[in-house]
Amino acid sequence: MPAPDYDLLIRAGRVFCAETGLDVPGAVALKDGRIAASGPAVEGSAAMVYDFPDALALPGLVDLHAHPARGGSRYGVDPDVHFLSRGVTTVMSQGDAGAGNWPAYRERVIGACRTRVMLAINLSIHGESHPDGCFPDLDAADVDACVSAIESGGGDIWGIAANTGPSNPTPPREIMSRALEASERSGKPLLVGTRLSSDWSLDDQLPLLRAGDVVTYCFNDFPESVVKDGRIRSSVRDARDRGVLFDIGHGMRSFSFAVAEAAIADGFLPDTISTDLYSRHVGSSPRHDLPRTMSKLIAAGMSERVALSRVTCRPAEVLGLKGEVGTLRAGACGDVAVLRWNEHAPPLRDVDCIERPGGCWEPVLAARAGVV
Repeated sequence: MPAPDYDLLIRAGRVFCAETGLDVPGAVALKDGRIAASGPAVEGSAAMVYDFPDALALPGLVDLHAHPARGGSRYGVDPDVHFLSRGVTTVMSQGDAGAGNWPAYRERVIGACRTRVMLAINLSIHGESHPDGCFPDLDAADVDACVSAIESGGGDIWGIAANTGPSNPTPPREIMSRALEASERSGKPLLVGTRLSSDWSLDDQLPLLRAGDVVTYCFNDFPESVVKDGRIRSSVRDARDRGVLFDIGHGMRSFSFAVAEAAIADGFLPDTISTDLYSRHVGSSPRHDLPRTMSKLIAAGMSERVALSRVTCRPAEVLGLKGEVGTLRAGACGDVAVLRWNEHAPPLRDVDCIERPGGCWEPVLAARAGVV
């Protein structure tokens, strides 16, 4: 008997890839862990075949901001259990490890998980392991240690996580100053949780950031939100014009339908959609995941096609993985997600329990490097 043409063939009622412009009924074929072909004319035999006539096949989802970890982080959750099983094949940690626990994180998480995990290393030497938070004192914000860890990290460390949010007891301006110093010395971008309380205006924070830096929690409803008096702040538009990027980072406190709807209506779309999924989400019902978070942005007014791009090719590009991740182009890594639309799903809720109807995308299957 001749060998099959492919290792895996996934047929779907809709195959979507924002990076290639594909959006048709068809199939995705995988061989040797890579995408072999995708589109309406994919034929041939396969060792394993899945048929989903009522579902959507697309590149494996990319979550730009969450907390994948296996110990060593107050917030961490096992990525293979809580991300890969929900269609996310690539996830970036927002600061679960710092210089002090980076080697253990690299061994236990990046090197041991099936899920592709990248790290925005915490400016704090403790990462998220200290019971009193990232910065129990300013000594934790050790620029030399952070830069040294980055130099040892190779491609596993994307950039630097710096959170100056309202729960941070240390001086936020000094944390930002040290983060910028570490960024300049290492050549790595920042993933910034800006100060959200009125003691430091967002209008004064954003001019400090540079092209390629990412502002997360962008649709929160704290006093220093991107929306002011129902419109996007001019400082936010100026930052975007300079190349600063904006990420959702939903989490437990950082997604408001009112803010999202006002921003989208004003023509301001997030660059990336992310969950900020962490330990407090475990056991939530309905489950907090990237397909549901994306569905909330669609309910808030984003077009479906744009929203799909914000969980595939756009975050892949931000992570420096364009062409390898977030695409169904032949030769790319064999990461595929299958989602099904559930019009009867529980209502979509923001962090204040404000609801929107409209159905929800839900995960059906994930393949990571060609393995289901």
